[in-house]
Formats: sequence, structure tokens, C-alpha cells
Amino acid sequence: MRRTVVLVALAVTSMVALAFLIPLGLMIREMARDQAMSDAERQAVALAPVLATTDDRGLVGKAVASTRAGQLNRLVVHLPDGAVVGTTRVSAAELAQARARAATIEVPGGAAFVQPIALDGGRTAVVEVFVAEADQVRGVWRSWLVLGAVGLLLVIGSLLVADRLAAQTVRATIRLADASSALGAGDLGVRVDPSGPPELVAAGQAFNTMADRVRQLLAAEREMAADLSHRLRTPLTALRLNAEALGDDQAAEQTRIAIDRLEREVDLVITSARRAGPGEDADCDVAALLRERLEFWSALAEDQQRPWSLRGADGSVSVPVPATELAASVDAVVGNVFRHTPERTEFVVSLQCNDGVVGVIVEDAGPGVAELSGAVERGRSSAGSTGLGLDIARRVAESTGGRLAVDRSSLGGARVCMWLWQRPAAPRPNRRRDRRRARPIR
Repeated sequence: MRRTVVLVALAVTSMVALAFLIPLGLMIREMARDQAMSDAERQAVALAPVLATTDDRGLVGKAVASTRAGQLNRLVVHLPDGAVVGTTRVSAAELAQARARAATIEVPGGAAFVQPIALDGGRTAVVEVFVAEADQVRGVWRSWLVLGAVGLLLVIGSLLVADRLAAQTVRATIRLADASSALGAGDLGVRVDPSGPPELVAAGQAFNTMADRVRQLLAAEREMAADLSHRLRTPLTALRLNAEALGDDQAAEQTRIAIDRLEREVDLVITSARRAGPGEDADCDVAALLRERLEFWSALAEDQQRPWSLRGADGSVSVPVPATELAASVDAVVGNVFRHTPERTEFVVSLQCNDGVVGVIVEDAGPGVAELSGAVERGRSSAGSTGLGLDIARRVAESTGGRLAVDRSSLGGARVCMWLWQRPAAPRPNRRRDRRRARPIR
């Protein structure tokens, strides 16, 4: 936008400057020519008193030599008797026409101003003054340079003003875009300082209002989830303690199993409520999402001449993850292939489903990861990170009870496996109950 505004200002200012400077430059040239001709006319008329008193060739020659044009051999006097004082540059026919009135005659190297002077007895003398081309354009080039400099300064000034105005608008737009990106990434505290044109100020105020509303909604949702967790955990804990005291008969075991199942279902409800955003489904079709995201990445893969394939994503596979979160994790892992492997490096994305466990596997033929064992752990924080961006995928996998694994690919590079559970993870065994069961009966 900034460059476009500056280019528009450049085009408009240049056209306006040219529209004024070109006619003004031509006018200056005509004024210089008119001034040179006027000076020649003054020198020609200055000889009229001499020619009115005498037509002696010697006296006239002295008068001609006393003028500036005569000293440069540019002034010629044609006497009535046909004698010529000086070197003429016009033809006899042109001279005959000039005896009637003053005229400017184009001659090689410039122009000749011819001025007839009436004498007594009906006689006519003609004074010819030669004006060289250099005299006709004297000072024109300097004036044109000054005009060009003025026009250039005007253009530069308009560009600076346009750039400042555009920069103000662009900065406000960039701040609004950055704040929107930060809000989309989960930074609920981001706000903008509305500035720029009135439209952008209104947009910034609307963004702040929206961000406040989103923060309030999410805070209310978290509070509701925490309250639900507190309400349900207390009676579940009491039930579990009571079930522990029932003994080891079959009814007691069935009661404990029912309590475990109920606790697992409560965990699923709470996890889903905390994970799903407003208006967003808590489940998504991972196969359809992989087809969509790989179609998106295929354009870049084609540009970089990367062979790629998608395997096992023909049907429909549902996982308990919001589509936006899963898409972000897939983009993060696939994006690592483009960022950390050379062009023309092959990569394969596979979808596996077995016994309620869904695996999204991304393999490449690149150099691989130097330290496989610590890659996932280093991705948990920015300090000491390998730069692979695995933290998003790890959080999504662990939100379902799964995990993220990084090892060596069969293609020779890295393989990132994101294991997602289609159902909640089984509860951990009760060690107290297991120890009691393991106690020998006496």
C-alpha cells in the first residue's frame, strides 16, 4: 500500500510538473529569441541618425565599427547607391523585399534582422544585423536547468509527503493485522491503539471490543469448566473412597469399575468443554483435513520440485480434536519439512488407524534430526528449542491422551508420529487396590 501510494503521487506530480514546465521552457526559449532580436533592432535603429546626415561610406563604416555588432562583423549597411558596408548574409531578392518593412530572415548559423531606414529624397538604406543561434538561446539552458531542479524538488517533496501519509496508514494497518494474528494465536491480552484514518480508527476500536468480548467468553467458559470439575470431583472422590471399603467381592469390583468409567466420562466432558471454542466442533475428520492441508502445501511442493504422497486418507476418520487445532499441528509438522530440508526432498504423509488410535505420520528424506531422544522435550519451550516447532503437535496429541514421537524415517530423514486417541485414555491403575489384591490371604 505504501509503495502504491508513493507511485501514484509520483505519477500525478510528474504529470502536473511536465504540464507546466514544458510550456514554460518553450516560452523561455521564445523570450530569449525575442530579446536577441530586440537587441539587434536597437543596434540597427541606432545608425538612423548617422545615415540621415551622411551616406559617405567611410563615415558610415566608422559608425558601424563603433557598435558591438559591428565589432563582431555582424552589422551590415546597404546604402541607397548600392554600396555595402560590411559582409552581407542575405540574398539580393530577400534584401529587395526587406526595403519595404523590417523582417527577420533565416540564414545559415542564425538569423538576420533587416531594418529599412528612410532617408531624404525618397531614398532608403537597409541595416542588416546578424544574430547567431547561440545568442538566440543564451541563458535558455540555465533556465531549463533551474526549472528542472524546481520540478524535481516538487516531485521529491510530494513523494516525501505521500510516503509519510502512507506510512501512517500502513503502520496502523500492520498493527491491526499483527494484533489480529496474535489474537488468533491465543494471545487474549493483545490490544491496538486506534490510529490513522477514521476508517482504521473505527476498525481498531471494533477489534478491541471484539477481543474484550472473546476474553470474557473464554473466561466464563473456563470458570464454568472449573466449577463443573469441582462439583463432579467431590462426589466421585467420595464414591471411590466408599468403593474401596466394600471389600473384594464381585459387586464391589463392579462398583469400582463403574466409578472408573464415570470418572473417565467426566474427564472427557471437561476436556472437551475446555478444548472446543465457541461455535467450533470438538471432533473433526482427520482424513478430510489431511487432504485439504496437503492440497494447500502441494503448490509450494510443486514450486520446490518436491515429490510427495498422502497415504491412508481415503475414508473418514474422526478424532476428538478441533479442526483448527489439528490443522495448526499438521501445518507445523509439514512446514518443518519445507523449512529444514533442501528443495526436491521427498516427503510422505500417512494416516493410520488401529484399535482406537489414529496416527498422523510425516516422513521426509532430509538430513533428519540430530538428537531424536530430546527433540520432543526441547520443543516444550523456547529455550534450547531445536526449531522444529513440535510443541503444537505435542499438545494436540497429549490433549487426547496420545503422544508425539520423533524417530528415523525409512526415507532416510526424520519421521514425526502424532498419535491421537479416538476415546479417552484408560485410567491409571489404583495402586492401593492393587497392593491389597496382591496381599496373600491368610
